[in-house]
Amino acid sequence: MQVDSTKRFSGLADMYAKARPTYPDAAIDYIMDICKLTSSSQLADVGCGTGISSQLFAGRGVNVTGVEPNADMRSKASELIDKVAPGSLKLVDGTAENTTLSDCSVDAILCAQAFHWFKPELALREFHRILKPEGWTVLVWNERDEGDAFTRAYGDAFRKLTEIDKIEATHATSGIPLLTSEHFTKGELTHFENEQVLDREALILRAFSASYAPKEAGLANRLKDMLNAAFERFQKNGEVKLKYSVAVYSACKK
Repeated sequence: MQVDSTKRFSGLADMYAKARPTYPDAAIDYIMDICKLTSSSQLADVGCGTGISSQLFAGRGVNVTGVEPNADMRSKASELIDKVAPGSLKLVDGTAENTTLSDCSVDAILCAQAFHWFKPELALREFHRILKPEGWTVLVWNERDEGDAFTRAYGDAFRKLTEIDKIEATHATSGIPLLTSEHFTKGELTHFENEQVLDREALILRAFSASYAPKEAGLANRLKDMLNAAFERFQKNGEVKLKYSVAVYSACKK
């Protein structure tokens, strides 16, 4: 039975907030620049989850509205962002296809590690509705760079026990509908480098924060064993690095 994507991360909010990678300054600088974001700007972070991306923009003074249908995720986002920039985040219970936001109410829309869960045509139509004239939509993904040996070993461990390739196969191309949408123009795809430094405990947390991580005890233990073996092989001073290529799709409202 297919899992409702709005419930897929229920119960994972704490782990997700601790374990998921953030985004590099260079990518945030780029988004701030192309969207012309300032302290008076309104940014909608759609599918904001625990607020990993929202924090980065709220911390730069941008007014952020987080749109997130999962109550566990919304609660964690509120908790975390109040520590960084109190009062800078407004949270609403909505989806990409029905944000509940007003017409022409935001200067830019961000979807970080989320757009692949949405119905692209309906979501982009909704984004066009809530964006101000010449507002921007930006879609971002941290994609593992398996040109790196440890990052490849991490992926191999999952491939032996899960359908990770099938699940993640669409991520790299999920932003294409934005570039080809009749509602948007000036479409562009840009890449940035990123990495996540992890000790042994953080590595296991990172792995099991994934929605496709095995839940059955036997498979979960096998995954832990393989990741521990990879950690022993590649660690330096008790740490390993997961490497990422950050894909940033952007386009302007017509």
